[in-house]
Amino acid sequence: MTASNTPIQDQTENQPSGQLIAWLWRGYLKKHIPMMGLAVFFMFLEGSTLGALSYMMQPMFDDAFVAGNSTTLYWVGAMLITIFVVRAISSISQKLLLTTIAQRTAAALRIDLLAQMMKQDGAFHQSHPPGFLIQRVQADVNAVGDVWRAIITGAGRDLIGLFILLGIAISVDPVWALLACVGIPALVLPAAMAQRYVRRQAGIARDLGAHLSTRLDEVFHGIVQIKLNALEQYQSRQYKTLTKQFVRTEIKSAFGASAIPAMVDIMSGIGFMSVILYGGSEIIAGEKSIGQFMTFFTAMGFAFEPLRRLGGVSGLWQVAAAAIERVKELLEAPITLTTTENPVAIPDGTPKVTLKNVTLAYGHNTVLHDLSLVAEPGKTTALVGASGAGKSTIFNLLTRLVDPQTGAIEISGVPTPDIALNDLRGLFSVVTQEALLFDETLRENILLGRTDVTDEQLKGVLDAAHVSDFLENLPEGLETKVGPRGSALSGGQRQRVVIARALLRDTPILLLDEATSALDAQSENVVQEALDKLSAGRTTIVIAHRLSTIRGADKIVVMDRGRVMDQGTHDELLKRGGIYADLYRLQFRDGKQVSDVPKQSKFGRSTDAVPVARQGILERMKFKFFG
Repeated sequence: MTASNTPIQDQTENQPSGQLIAWLWRGYLKKHIPMMGLAVFFMFLEGSTLGALSYMMQPMFDDAFVAGNSTTLYWVGAMLITIFVVRAISSISQKLLLTTIAQRTAAALRIDLLAQMMKQDGAFHQSHPPGFLIQRVQADVNAVGDVWRAIITGAGRDLIGLFILLGIAISVDPVWALLACVGIPALVLPAAMAQRYVRRQAGIARDLGAHLSTRLDEVFHGIVQIKLNALEQYQSRQYKTLTKQFVRTEIKSAFGASAIPAMVDIMSGIGFMSVILYGGSEIIAGEKSIGQFMTFFTAMGFAFEPLRRLGGVSGLWQVAAAAIERVKELLEAPITLTTTENPVAIPDGTPKVTLKNVTLAYGHNTVLHDLSLVAEPGKTTALVGASGAGKSTIFNLLTRLVDPQTGAIEISGVPTPDIALNDLRGLFSVVTQEALLFDETLRENILLGRTDVTDEQLKGVLDAAHVSDFLENLPEGLETKVGPRGSALSGGQRQRVVIARALLRDTPILLLDEATSALDAQSENVVQEALDKLSAGRTTIVIAHRLSTIRGADKIVVMDRGRVMDQGTHDELLKRGGIYADLYRLQFRDGKQVSDVPKQSKFGRSTDAVPVARQGILERMKFKFFG
């Protein structure tokens, strides 16, 4: 299957609200039924207090104030205190319960989102930048949690209170109640239009928020390059443009969300005017008492506020729906790389790695063309070629970060899809020039969650990887925080930490991707010595642009545009000429023959430090072009 590079936010279409509610209920809210039931009980109490308060108006006015009965005044006062105490307790209880449900739901969504996104293949992460995914995990999930709590409160407390208050108003005079609601039918069409408008603007705002997060992620991670290239004003303009679009969209969404409560206010005014004109004439005629009118007026006054909030809930739901849609899309995105139901056991011994007629494409871009190669067990195989030749793609295929469209990848004769995914990746240790570290202690960056490592084992890998050389200079030793992406360490120190990880993993296959290319000469010598120890007895595959690092490899595979063009030892390839010989002549201009090069380490590093002539600007440009 060809990997898709279409971002999810470009595929999202509005889904029916019923489907979204049902999905959220089944997956995350249903488990909180007992707590929600208790919250609904307290919401019923809180909503009922408004009805009880309005009901007390008639005895207070007719029996206490008009009739002058002081006894009634006392018991009415006592009832009012009781009503407000019950209202306070029920309000605190239901808010605490709903907040608990909302936070637990949001936490479950975040955990599931992160787990799902870590299962996705490389094509998914190429088309969905980190800022976009962070926006989904943080901002969208927060929006779901906050708005859902408001919706539950509105649907519970306000809806219960509204029905009770309308019941009291109808009990006083059904005609008055009908007149008070005379404007409701006029709300239906405008409210529907406002809902669609809010849903559309909220969706745009969610996507713009993701773009803003992506921009910030790129700025903060590329701050050095921004400063060196004087890009501060350019990046500020880019961010300013996105921010203005985001603000305009949020304002439009807020306008649509506030339009529905505003229409409720207008309808309330029309209803009250109708009741005053009709009911006032009945009071003047003596057909109704002041107490009845105050009970009705209080009930309807209290009823219109819940009705107004319920109108606002409609707009809030549209905002939540836009966020839920995007979260749901990510959670339901298909996982293309899965473990077979009947995995094969990991082969014993030092593995042999084989690629047979492998073709891989991302969309319409074919990266590997019918490629075949073999890495012999316990030997070092080097991959060389220009940038874009497909060398790093081979690493991704071996570890099943991506699967090919055709062909087979085998470990000691077993196809990689037949091996359990965790078992397969447990065969590999990978050391790259990026040397990614986490913002944790040095110890945690080496152990990576393992608890079965003894102090003796840890000291052994620290010594072998030359981490011990700089450990005493760190303020807290192994407990020193290395900073975001290991920023508190030098490039050579980060590489040694990664090598220590690989030594601790003790896997039979080692993948090296330009592990020393970004280091100075002194750091490279130390790291290269650690790599020599690491590769001993392992099937090693090396990606190299600098040919000096792989002259001693057992086999060198020359690649160009996704194809194997040649393979052999260093001497064999030079004798045959071709791409490898051209690359070698480009990088070595000291006039020496290959046979003149003194003794080498396994990866070809000269122990007598053969000088490499300084290249002119044209040679350096050619070297840059060829990678």
